Amino acid sequence: MTAKPCLFTSPSAFPNPQRLRLFLHEKGIADQFEEHVYDMSPGGEQRQWRHLKMNPWGETPTLRLADGSILSETAAIVRYLDQATPGRRIMGETPMDQGLDAMWDNRIWVHVLYRITTMFHVLHQGLGPKLELTHNPAWGEHCRKEALAHAGLVNQHLSDGREWMLGKDAPTFSDITLATAIAFSKFPVNATPLDERFEHLDAFWRRWQQRPAFQAAYADRNSGVTELDNPK
Repeated sequence: MTAKPCLFTSPSAFPNPQRLRLFLHEKGIADQFEEHVYDMSPGGEQRQWRHLKMNPWGETPTLRLADGSILSETAAIVRYLDQATPGRRIMGETPMDQGLDAMWDNRIWVHVLYRITTMFHVLHQGLGPKLELTHNPAWGEHCRKEALAHAGLVNQHLSDGREWMLGKDAPTFSDITLATAIAFSKFPVNATPLDERFEHLDAFWRRWQQRPAFQAAYADRNSGVTELDNPK
């Protein structure tokens, strides 16, 4: 019997692993993978030698395929799986849709989610010295302002009544990145809840919460966000 591919990942509080987890559920292939969830405490299991042999960058997610091949970096894993497995193309069906999805995903990742992630790391040192190497509150506040400014542009894009970033009937990968950005913005120490600040991001967030894939992706109740960990 061929072993299942194994995903080495983190709890749902961590945005990049969560982008992949949400993709897997939206694609309908989550049950095709074993999942090894690391202890992301100050010990930093993902920074120990067993993981570093697979991924010298010491980051999650990392995918080990059944033949032993290794892929890391969220967008790279998603691109491979979107093409290698049947079903709806989450990154876009046509070349134009794929280009637009990549454009919006890059904008949201670089200018919104990565800014919030950087803010978290330089303002908050709760993950310990292996991850939190720099304490720089001024830079953290700058990143907060940048994230809010660019989230405002995304909110404006959604103001024409579209439900998803590409105006399609179902979300694409840029929508997944935006959903995880909103979730991480609501993490208590980040205290920058994008859904509370922007009308159309609020509606977008509520749409995601109704999707079975979203509910399954956050089923570990370990996101650190009260409304996800203790749904009504």
